[in-house]
Amino acid sequence: MDSMKSGATALMPLSVRRAIRKFGEDIAVGRKKRRLTVEMMVERTGLSTNTYRRVEAGEPTVAIGAYAMCLLVLGHGQAFASLIDQGRDDVGLVLEKERLPKRVRLKKEEMPA
Repeated sequence: MDSMKSGATALMPLSVRRAIRKFGEDIAVGRKKRRLTVEMMVERTGLSTNTYRRVEAGEPTVAIGAYAMCLLVLGHGQAFASLIDQGRDDVGLVLEKERLPKRVRLKKEEMPA
């Protein structure tokens, strides 16, 4: 079965597809380490068996919410929440700092009394 159905995934670089596949494999390993069956994960995540199996296969067309539920069940809910924490976005912080004005000038009506 070809998981590359949508236009977005057709354009997806191989490195991203591999990362998502690894992510699914890591979820499978996490489940097994915790001695959870697929049926237990299905029950706890609320996903269908087919969708859960697609998560473990790392299919890029599976909704991000499905991956998030799996992480939550495996005890990694906070890790998902901080993946792109703006406070730790070094590139974004540098770009933001570069955009700061060299000096600040207030209009007359904005000047403090």
